[in-house]
Amino acid sequence: MSRRHLTFDCLGSTLAGSLDEASGKSGLLIVTGGNETRAGAFSNQAYLAAKIAAEGYPVMRFDRRGVGDSEGVNMGFRSSAEDIAAALVAFRSHCPALERVVGFGNCDAASALMLCGGAGFDGLVLSNPWTYEDEHADAPPPPAAIRARYAAKLKNPREWLRLVSGKVDLEKLARGLASAAAKPAAPTGLGEKMAAGLAQFGGPTRILIAERDRTGQAFLASWDERDTRLHRCRGADHAYSDDTSREWLLGHLLAALADE
Repeated sequence: MSRRHLTFDCLGSTLAGSLDEASGKSGLLIVTGGNETRAGAFSNQAYLAAKIAAEGYPVMRFDRRGVGDSEGVNMGFRSSAEDIAAALVAFRSHCPALERVVGFGNCDAASALMLCGGAGFDGLVLSNPWTYEDEHADAPPPPAAIRARYAAKLKNPREWLRLVSGKVDLEKLARGLASAAAKPAAPTGLGEKMAAGLAQFGGPTRILIAERDRTGQAFLASWDERDTRLHRCRGADHAYSDDTSREWLLGHLLAALADE
């Protein structure tokens, strides 16, 4: 396995990418979320690429326009369909033996893949899709997430001790209970567009939710929880930063590449 850097064109801008080479006929294109570079937070995407390539699957990552080493203007994830399409063309060009390409994105990268209808991909792995209308919102968790947090507290004897000893802010507790009792949020305009985009995609799809992640919790609050494509990782944070969660994520990516 070897890693090399490459460039490709997107509407006149030169974009930078990294390719972890392997001989497999299925490959993974990682779409980066937020304004992070293709290495990912704490280099987690570079780590995943190396691990997956070691299993025989080539992996490409890239910086969209205006991010990292790429030229152009950063227009955000809602305007990244052209970047994704250009990266997919470049991936297939550099790995002509590819017969299948799976797209993977976490947070608003998953949203971007849904918005573009998975165009050109043979499979999708969508993690913690972002559904907030404001790209920079510090939104409160949905009622279901608040109820889950309070349920966990009720099982903890230390929390009961804090309550009876007067160490709990009762006003804050009342606000939390009121929020927990609120009705589930209706789908946002963005969420509805994401659902409509994904409905256009006919290939296999996995929707991964880190149960401790507020973004994933918000997605679940307005999504049909009976969807058989949903998979939950208990105890995982947004970046799957602990070893157990990271291996769980890796397992799903490898299964998607094997078309299982």
